[in-house]
Amino acid sequence: MNSQRSNLASTLHSLDGRSYGNYKQIRGRYEFGPVTVFIDRVQVDPFASPSKVRIRINRAEAGFPTDITTNRADRIAASDFLFRVGDSFLHRNDRRSIILGRPGQEVLERTNVVIDDEGFEARLLVNLPARGRRILGHQAADILTRDLPELAETMFVHANLRADDLYDHVQLYRDQLELQNHLGEEGLLAFIGNGAILPRRSGDSDLPMESNAVAFTSPSSLEHTVTLSSGRSLTGMAIPRGVTVIVGGGYHGKSTILRALERGVYPHVAGDGREWVITEPSATSIRAEDGRAVTGDDISPFINNLPSGTDTRSFTTTNASGSTSQAANLVEAVEVGARSLLIDEDTSATNFMIRDDRMRALIPADREPITPFVDRIRPLFTRRGVSTVLVAGGSSAFFEVADHVIALDAYVPQEVTEKAHELVGVKSADDTGEVFTTPQPRVPTAKALHPSSKTKSAKAKGLGQVQFGKAFIDLSAVSQLVDPQQTTGIAEALEYMAEIFEGQTSLTEALAEVEDMLDAQGVDGLTGNRDHPGHVARPRAQEIAAALNRFRGLHLVE
Repeated sequence: MNSQRSNLASTLHSLDGRSYGNYKQIRGRYEFGPVTVFIDRVQVDPFASPSKVRIRINRAEAGFPTDITTNRADRIAASDFLFRVGDSFLHRNDRRSIILGRPGQEVLERTNVVIDDEGFEARLLVNLPARGRRILGHQAADILTRDLPELAETMFVHANLRADDLYDHVQLYRDQLELQNHLGEEGLLAFIGNGAILPRRSGDSDLPMESNAVAFTSPSSLEHTVTLSSGRSLTGMAIPRGVTVIVGGGYHGKSTILRALERGVYPHVAGDGREWVITEPSATSIRAEDGRAVTGDDISPFINNLPSGTDTRSFTTTNASGSTSQAANLVEAVEVGARSLLIDEDTSATNFMIRDDRMRALIPADREPITPFVDRIRPLFTRRGVSTVLVAGGSSAFFEVADHVIALDAYVPQEVTEKAHELVGVKSADDTGEVFTTPQPRVPTAKALHPSSKTKSAKAKGLGQVQFGKAFIDLSAVSQLVDPQQTTGIAEALEYMAEIFEGQTSLTEALAEVEDMLDAQGVDGLTGNRDHPGHVARPRAQEIAAALNRFRGLHLVE
């Protein structure tokens, strides 16, 4: 045992039985052979937030090949692999006091494990042991001087890893990003590889269905093959940009395919079943969301001439209806750069989506303030370049405006565009009216993100909520959030943006600044590059904007 390890162990043994506050003595840096342990913050109480500890090994000691740990994308993928190795080690060995975080099916950029030019680092949360409020020093010595160095060498010494698995993990990520770039080059919205397993094990599990799952097969008319630079060749269904309607009987897989497309904005790990479900990165799920706050949105393309005289070019409410909330969700997504919308009829407001001929005859157009989405879906694409994938189970209203209609029968897709068009007659012409003029930029006030409390600290409350000061932002309807650490990232982003708004910067400009910073500095940049930032995952700009737009304290410059 080297001297620093011996000194730390001796200190902890001597603290056994003393009051918990004495743990503060161990804060500092310790060298254990190739492993450096940083005890950055010591919890003040056994019931307080865990202590913040980092473990690190430099590159020379780690022995990693440089070809998979040099560029940004490779580092994200390799860090994710090491994160999973560490999580497996901790659970396999029942190291419950050490918290690294739990990876999901998606590969996300995180602060948990990072690779930089100097070496490899894991940011841990450690519950220092106690009996009541008395230190269990002997157990603490085992955790800090034995378990942490063993974890570091398990994760970060290349000779201790399955090198082929690491390389395959990184190469899969490279290929997924290349395929996502290919979509844009080919004018495609999404790709679903043949053989993909889309159904999940259960409603509360994101793991693939193990038995009776129907592997995906592309209709021949939409089949597309791409050969990647790695030599990997993929064949599957390509969804072109434009308007695509997905139909089929209940429980035949319509919503399953849409959920897969929602998650396809993120790369997935091998074995997930959705490795080759790749969606263009700005695709945004849109739904009705009764009761949400709306601030200054131009929803006039969909809702206008309200009996109250309210100006819907700058619409504000604290309690949106189903139709106004869905209109707001849509225009906000487009505002921050969504090039594709993913919509399920089941979670939409009916009066926002369609109005049938009998209702049109009974209620004249000049007495109906809502222009249904079916009348706007074509100009949204032709004028603004925004595509739509729509799941429809009870209405044929979108057939005549669809470029492609895909029918699912027991999870097997067939293209039925020609038949659908025959059923509705001649396809309607595009609406060439200027209904989607460029809206005025929304400029938050200088105090827009300074909530009414002594501290403006934002905190994630699980996956679907952020506490910002005394206010709570409800994100439960934001379905493309996949990890609570992303919600923590949103909270950090709101804090970051609070310093950007000075009464002249628009919401989109502020989001672009955040994205540029994240691209340059990584997720650590959101947290001010603290030595130990906690556990944060990078959210998309779409979800950051969703939180900002739902903040009831948001005020705009008039």
